[in-house]
Amino acid sequence: MTVAAHPATAPAGPAGPAELYAEIQQFYARQMQLLDDGEAEAWAETFAEDGVFAANAHPEPFTGRAAIAAGARQATDDFAARGIRRRHWLGMLSLEPKDEHTVFVRSYAQVLETPRAGQAVLRASTTCADLLVRRDGRWLVLDRRIHRDDLD
Repeated sequence: MTVAAHPATAPAGPAGPAELYAEIQQFYARQMQLLDDGEAEAWAETFAEDGVFAANAHPEPFTGRAAIAAGARQATDDFAARGIRRRHWLGMLSLEPKDEHTVFVRSYAQVLETPRAGQAVLRASTTCADLLVRRDGRWLVLDRRIHRDDLD
């Protein structure tokens, strides 16, 4: 019996789909760990200079790396002052390469919060839609759209 090739097994640019998937997963692991470790400015460096961060939990998108960094710094400092540790978990990634330098990624993201001497709680369940671009040999977020499940 022969098995027909599944579209997901087709090459995705210079790297095959498995290599690209692993590369993107590593990007997200590093990016989320920077944020969870309070490295707001380093986290913002994973966005393109002209990047956008939009979420239905915020009234307006953050546009540009400086604005993204400032918003992340404010949130990170607020959680630290309240003694709350946050962890972001991203999974169920689906990749749609647009060309060899651009990929659309959709994922689920969960945000866990643990207060000092308290139990971890699931704070938010979201979908994340990113347009990633490869510039100077590294992936950057050009456009991120976060949709919290509990908000319209």
